[in-house]
Amino acid sequence: MPIQEKPTPQATPKSRPKSSTLNVIIIGAGLGGLGAAISILLAGHPVTVLESARSISEVGAGIQCLPNSTRILRSWDIHEILPSKASKTERCNILNWRGGLISSMDFAAAGTEHGAPFYDFHRADLHSVLLNRAMELGADIRTNSEVVDIYFDDEQSIATVLIKDQDAQVADLVIGADGINSRCREILLGRREPPHRTGDMAYRILLDAEDVRRDPELVRYLDERAVNYWYGPGAHAVTYPLRDASQLNLVLLVPDNMPEEGPSTLQGYVDEMQGLFKEWDPKIGKLLALCPSVLRWRLCIRNSIDSWVHPSQAFALLGDSAHATLPYLASGAGITFEDAAVLGECLSRIQSRSKDEKAKALGVYELCRKLRTETVVQRGSIQQDLNHLDDGEEQRERDRKMRGFEAVERDYLQGGRGPLPDGLEDGEDPLVWRRYGVGRWLFKYDAWEDVEEKWNAVRN
Repeated sequence: MPIQEKPTPQATPKSRPKSSTLNVIIIGAGLGGLGAAISILLAGHPVTVLESARSISEVGAGIQCLPNSTRILRSWDIHEILPSKASKTERCNILNWRGGLISSMDFAAAGTEHGAPFYDFHRADLHSVLLNRAMELGADIRTNSEVVDIYFDDEQSIATVLIKDQDAQVADLVIGADGINSRCREILLGRREPPHRTGDMAYRILLDAEDVRRDPELVRYLDERAVNYWYGPGAHAVTYPLRDASQLNLVLLVPDNMPEEGPSTLQGYVDEMQGLFKEWDPKIGKLLALCPSVLRWRLCIRNSIDSWVHPSQAFALLGDSAHATLPYLASGAGITFEDAAVLGECLSRIQSRSKDEKAKALGVYELCRKLRTETVVQRGSIQQDLNHLDDGEEQRERDRKMRGFEAVERDYLQGGRGPLPDGLEDGEDPLVWRRYGVGRWLFKYDAWEDVEEKWNAVRN
């Protein structure tokens, strides 16, 4: 049998006949919507992106991209510009809430092993890169375009998108990438379904490097290429540098005290935030003293649904609208980029615009993505508990396991391949990105190989 070549991503738009060219509408111009636009344009289909906001922009602070994510970003032919926008992270340190080191991971070695680095971006910078690439490929991006409903013609396998104060748009395929508060998800389900609250919220803070550098104790958080986590009772904190160490990203994950009714993002109270961490590592207090104001975000997830695809085969969900997760695996954006890459690869393979052909493409897309994303969401919720243990026996056992797995990892990198010591089980490393947490499974993911495997196995 001849050796099959490994499938590779499409680097330039695919040339395809009109008979197999889909008119695609993507709802939402966030990271997921733009990633999907790039991937589908590279597959040879024209794309219109509808964004409800009056202008295209992205708020927020830092965003972490793990090797499985940066591998996909590179495949979209933006690899030359990414390093200038990213901070390359080489180490991960887990500390207890008083500042003592529990365990570390060599991100640089893991990046080398998996063929792609760990990158940290300011969200707006990454969004800008994706927006420019989508427009370069020919995306028609329309702002102030609020989708109010979608009608489906099951027989013709088309969708009609109703837009507030605009003419309706007809498409062969509509992708709902409108985020955690998704209108598209409600349209697919035929009912209202708010996101599931997790009991946590986040304070997200960007500190100016000039302020941080005035304190010699804090300089390390800018100069070391590391992400630092402090785990403590009911909460944890995260720091990493951004924008060539001109800013320090600081995130505090704490119990949700936001009003039951109302927006999921609100102005925070600096004194309240400082009070939550007053007994913690004094260096956190020093960082918080540099913070003039803060916003707080309620952290929600999306529970699993039976299918992401409408029976008409003219509509599917992508990203947070399907599988919003806690940020505790640093994988929300990453699994969304995986969605986009898989969807584009599936649509690159269709031979016609028929309902059956779309059904196969969307069936493989869902088969590749649904279980994997559900697993990430579930593991994120497990990490919520592990990261926030009160001092006591469970916390001591967590720390013991972390140190034990660190020794195993060190031995592995030096060539050791023995069995795990007693008391350590594969998949249970609390420093979740290491080999015996989820790192091996998470980082090695190849979207194109996944599609190749399942495409050959699936029949209409």
